[in-house]
Amino acid sequence: MGEVAARDDIAEMVKRVIDMRSDTVTKPTEAMRAAMASAEVDDDVLGYDPTARRLETEMAKIMGKEAALFVPSGTMGNLVSVLVHCDVRGSEVILGDNSHIHIYENGGISTIGGVHPKTVKNNKDGTMDLDLIEAAIRDPKGELFYPTTRLICLENSHANCGGRCLSVEYTDKVGELAKKHGLKLHIDGARIFNAAMALGVPVDRLVQAADSVSVCLSKGLGAPVGTVIVGSRSFINKAKTLRKTLGGGMRQIGILCAAALVAVQENVKKLEDDHKQAKQLAGGLNQIVGLRVDIDSVETNIVYVDVCKNSNTTALKLCEYLEERGILVMAGNAYRIRLVMHHQISSTDVQYTLSCIQEAVAEAISSEHAGKSQAIN
Repeated sequence: MGEVAARDDIAEMVKRVIDMRSDTVTKPTEAMRAAMASAEVDDDVLGYDPTARRLETEMAKIMGKEAALFVPSGTMGNLVSVLVHCDVRGSEVILGDNSHIHIYENGGISTIGGVHPKTVKNNKDGTMDLDLIEAAIRDPKGELFYPTTRLICLENSHANCGGRCLSVEYTDKVGELAKKHGLKLHIDGARIFNAAMALGVPVDRLVQAADSVSVCLSKGLGAPVGTVIVGSRSFINKAKTLRKTLGGGMRQIGILCAAALVAVQENVKKLEDDHKQAKQLAGGLNQIVGLRVDIDSVETNIVYVDVCKNSNTTALKLCEYLEERGILVMAGNAYRIRLVMHHQISSTDVQYTLSCIQEAVAEAISSEHAGKSQAIN
């Protein structure tokens, strides 16, 4: 009877998919669906959608900026922001070599905007050395030969560095450096609320030095769609024109903005729990022989786990094993897995995931030992 009950428990868990591939996979909550159903809407391209205006006004206030604009995605938010600041083709932007804009946004700043990326090495904590940023700024006297530097981009939290947070002090110094050279500062704030929560800093203070920020609402905050970019009124007026040029002008977007408002109002406070669960998951994974996690790097909701090469398994094999048990994770490379917490992951989900991963690694190691034993015999 015990074995039957155990199998039933596993079957029940498998019925419910535990999706840790990203925090973009959340489903709209009932409150979001209700808000979407009852949203007051109008034509936003003409500037009349009241729910969109409400979201944009609220986000500008929260971020401490003059104005805001809803766009369909984080990629468009960053693209529009870069193009507003670099409005002359052949301009150059300084950004991290491991940044989302540089790696994952299809080279849009170059292919669409004619903006040249000048990469600076990202440190393990997501920062770029200030002296390297300054050294990357082009000498205006060489404008006959060089692109003209117009913008610096930061990312906070920094996804590829494991969700690491850039401090207020660091961000302020980059802002001072930008002003010293007559440049603008844009922050890819896809998970800026995660960073603010982890640092214990008001989000408006964290981005005070920035001329613009893109804030993704469909990641940590769990909205189904959308990003808001914030900045000065003149910046947002130019951004609105570019949004239309890129095909991002939508009509009754109040349906989407209503869900985003619920996300902002209800889910920011849940990020602390996401971070706690990420740390619990990281600690549990680090105790499994054959796996390794840099515990100090787990500051927000992202956990990277390295699969030791002597564990007789790979990231892909582990992903397949977990998927069979209803757990979805993402392989970063042959020996690295990424797991991301969000508000629809429970502590029970974390414990079940840990037990499955431990079981998978133990099976791999025991099969290796068995193979060696047979070879000796």
